[in-house]
Amino acid sequence: MQSTTHGEVTQAGTIQARDSEGTMRAIVQQRYGSSETLRLDATVRPSVAADEVLIEVHAAGVDRGVWHLMTGMPYLVRLMGYGLRRPAQPVPGADVAGRVVAIGRDVERFKVGDEVFGIADGSFAEFAAAKEHKLARKPASLTFEEAAVASISGITALQALTDIGRIEAGQKVLVLGASGGVGSYAVQLAKALGGKVTGVASTDKLDFVRSLGADDVIDYTATDALDKSRRYDLIIDAGGRNPLRRLRAALTPDGTLVIVGGEGGDRLTGGMARQIGALLWSPFVSQRLTMFISTEDHRFIERLAGFIERGEVTPAVGARYELSEAPAAIVDLAAGRAEGKSVIVVR
Repeated sequence: MQSTTHGEVTQAGTIQARDSEGTMRAIVQQRYGSSETLRLDATVRPSVAADEVLIEVHAAGVDRGVWHLMTGMPYLVRLMGYGLRRPAQPVPGADVAGRVVAIGRDVERFKVGDEVFGIADGSFAEFAAAKEHKLARKPASLTFEEAAVASISGITALQALTDIGRIEAGQKVLVLGASGGVGSYAVQLAKALGGKVTGVASTDKLDFVRSLGADDVIDYTATDALDKSRRYDLIIDAGGRNPLRRLRAALTPDGTLVIVGGEGGDRLTGGMARQIGALLWSPFVSQRLTMFISTEDHRFIERLAGFIERGEVTPAVGARYELSEAPAAIVDLAAGRAEGKSVIVVR
């Protein structure tokens, strides 16, 4: 791949020339498996293609997708081009925030020294390459850690509510998995868009969900949020395991269900079975039963940044981990111990 290296911003703020070759510290994985397959190692610093920039990573977010790409489960993940026998990208991580240190020859929106956030290839590292169209300028009001946990979960929640869910002011919105990455953004964005929001979480996370602005909270360990006692115009299911029939029972007759991601299920398709079922059922019922895969583009990241800059959304940074602790961060996420969005602090 061809690249154009324009320099690097030092801690003192000056720009120094730097060769695009070299090594860096990164979390590396050579085979699918548990967190034990991850190790901190020296690896080759990525070069950039014509439409990419090289980012000096300051922080990286930890999302559920990292776990799926680490384990290679369900097998559908491997068939989607992420590597049949081993990860095609040996460095995990996608959410990123940092400073541009080199740009490809076709890059027009950024220059060396710009502070950016968005989605990169292999962000659990000191440097990461990212497509220009998957980045936006970091709002000055955000720290690198806050920006690093924003993009993937934030634009997923935004698209789920607007492009797919077609939220309208005054609607009753139920967010399942409200304390997680996508859920914490869905609660805040739904409120900003005029919804009356009920968030579902475990007992120890209810105060956190209230702090996000939820009008009401439900402790799923004590109360069945889908017991038909209340109906909702829009359900954002970021929880991942509720059967379609129970979700439909909690919707108004013309309500909309948006399934975000999916956990559980079999080893081949995982939670995707519910999503496929929603698409098959939807044409035959009055309710809209939908699913989607988030579009990773700067247009959505910039829309999200607008909510953040207006003070309507605040990235919910959860636990902080050093780069060497990335395996533990993924374990904690999979075990349900994460609140908000965990962050890897690289520098």
